[in-house]
Amino acid sequence: MIFLYNLLVAALLPLLPLVLFRTKYRGRTLERLGLQTQHIRDILFTAKSGPVIWLHALSVGEVTSALPLVKAIRENICPARIVFTAATRSGRVLAEKLIKPHADLVLYSPLDITCAVRRYLDAIQPNLFILVETDFWPNWLQQLHKRQVPVMLVNGRISAKSFAAYRRFAFFFQPMFRCFDLLSMQTEHDRRLMIELGNPAERVICLGNLKYEVGRGESCIRLGSVSGDRKDRPYDDTGHVWVCGSTHPGEEELIFAAFKKVGAYLRVCPDNLPLQLIIAPRKIERGSELVKLAHQFGLTADLRSSGTATNSNVLILDTIGELASCYRLARLAFIGGSMVAEGGHNPIEAAVQGVPVLFGPHMDDFAEIASDLLRCGGAHIVTAENLAEIASRILADTALHAAMSQAAQTLVEQQRGSVARHVQVVRELMGKKK
Repeated sequence: MIFLYNLLVAALLPLLPLVLFRTKYRGRTLERLGLQTQHIRDILFTAKSGPVIWLHALSVGEVTSALPLVKAIRENICPARIVFTAATRSGRVLAEKLIKPHADLVLYSPLDITCAVRRYLDAIQPNLFILVETDFWPNWLQQLHKRQVPVMLVNGRISAKSFAAYRRFAFFFQPMFRCFDLLSMQTEHDRRLMIELGNPAERVICLGNLKYEVGRGESCIRLGSVSGDRKDRPYDDTGHVWVCGSTHPGEEELIFAAFKKVGAYLRVCPDNLPLQLIIAPRKIERGSELVKLAHQFGLTADLRSSGTATNSNVLILDTIGELASCYRLARLAFIGGSMVAEGGHNPIEAAVQGVPVLFGPHMDDFAEIASDLLRCGGAHIVTAENLAEIASRILADTALHAAMSQAAQTLVEQQRGSVARHVQVVRELMGKKK
C-alpha cells in the first residue's frame, strides 16, 4: 500500500514548482518540505532538556480541541518541550493565538513526503507524538513507527461516513491504525466502531471529549467596543444576541429570514429588547457574500474585520478564533452545517457558556453530543419551517431559557475530567519503546 501511495505522491511532485511560484504559498510550502528546520533545533535543544511532545491538529476545530490538553501538559509534565503543528492556514493562525503561549514551537505540519517527514523528525526528535482527532498520513505514521516513537490518537471520532470509508478502504487505513500505540476515542460508540474495524481492543480506549474541557472564555469581544485598531461599533450588550456559528451556504438565507421574524416578534414582547445577530460562516472568505445576502433581506450587516462603524444589526464574523468568545455574549445559539447535509459542527462551545442550542436534523458528525444535549433539555432540533417560532419562544420565555441554560451547563460539568485522564495516559506513554 505504502509503495503505491508513494508512487502517486511522486507523480504529483512535478506540480510542486507551480505552488512555489506563488508567493502566498511559497513560505509555508518550504517550511512543510522541511527545508527550514534549523530554528527548530535551536529552540528545542539550546540550553533546554526534557522530553519532546509533538502534537498535531488539522485545522481550527482540532486546534480548539487540543488547547486544554496542551495547557495541562505544560502544567503537569515538566520540563516537557511542546511542539504543535497544524495543517491549514486558518489552523496555524488560531494555534499562534491559542496554543503558542503554552508551547515551545508552533509550526506548519510536514507534507506527507518521506524526505520532508524525516527532516521534521530529525529536527524535533519527539519522545511522543499525539494526533488530535484526525489527519492520518501514511508516510508520517510509518516514519514515527520506524523510529519507535509512541503514537497516540486523542479525541478520536468516527462518523457513519468515515466508518464506511475506513471499512471500504481497509487496505489503506489499517496499516496506519496499526502505527498507533493507543487510540483514545471520544465516546464508547466511537470505541466500538474502531474495534469493529479490526483494531485490538487493548489499544482502543475512551477518555472522553476534550472539547468539554474548553474554558469558559479567556477573552471576549464586545459588541459595543472593539479593542485594537478597529473602530467602535454601535452595538450594546443590552439586547438579545443570537449567534449562528459555522454556517454553510443554504443556511444563511433561512437564518436571515428567521431573524427578521424573531426581531418583529420580540418588539411586541413586554421587555421590548432589540435582537442582534452574529453569524460566523464556516469559510470566513464568504463574509462579503453574506453582507450582500443580508441586504437582500432588508438587513444591514457589518464585517467584523472591516473596522467600519455602521448602524447594522448583523455582524458577520469573518475572523479566526473569535466564535467561541462570541458565545459568551449569546442568549441563543444555532449550530451550522446542520440544516444542510454537512454533518453539523460541535455545539459544546455554546453549551459550555450555558447558551440554549438550536441545530437542524443533520448532526451526524456529532450525533452523540447532539443526542446528549437533546436528552438533557439543553437543545432543540429545528427545521426551516419552525426555526423562527422556536427561537422566538426561547428568547421570550425566561423560564424556558433558564431551564435550557442550566441543562446545557450541567451536561458539560458532568462530562468534565477527560483532561486529567489524558494526562495520566500521556505520562504512561512517555519514553515507551515498541
